[in-house]
Amino acid sequence: MARYELQHQLGKTFHAYLVARDWEGIRSLLTDDATWTLPGDNTISGTAEGAEAVVERAKKIASYGLDFELLHILVSRENMALSLHNTARRDGIRLDEYLSTVCRLRDGKIAGIETYLSDVPGMNAFFV
Repeated sequence: MARYELQHQLGKTFHAYLVARDWEGIRSLLTDDATWTLPGDNTISGTAEGAEAVVERAKKIASYGLDFELLHILVSRENMALSLHNTARRDGIRLDEYLSTVCRLRDGKIAGIETYLSDVPGMNAFFV
């Protein structure tokens, strides 16, 4: 299988595990020293350091009832990214954001995740 096919499959698997709330599955895709950085100033912002912290971040995001619509999986020479449309409603607050979750890969696993958002103020209002 070509490298880009492996990257594409890793992105597809990561998304499937996130939607299924399969935390052990997500953990299996991460290096032990994986990180996840999100912008903003809210309960999920900042950098989660280490695979366990990354899984906890995913659990926290999912606990807000998000629908993670996968739009595209994008690959570069070495890495991959998920293009997503996330939506949710909670206590009269609506989340409707487009994002790109860029994954740096190492040895076939996710070593670093950085998320780029279309609506940081909306994210800040939702994740309180």
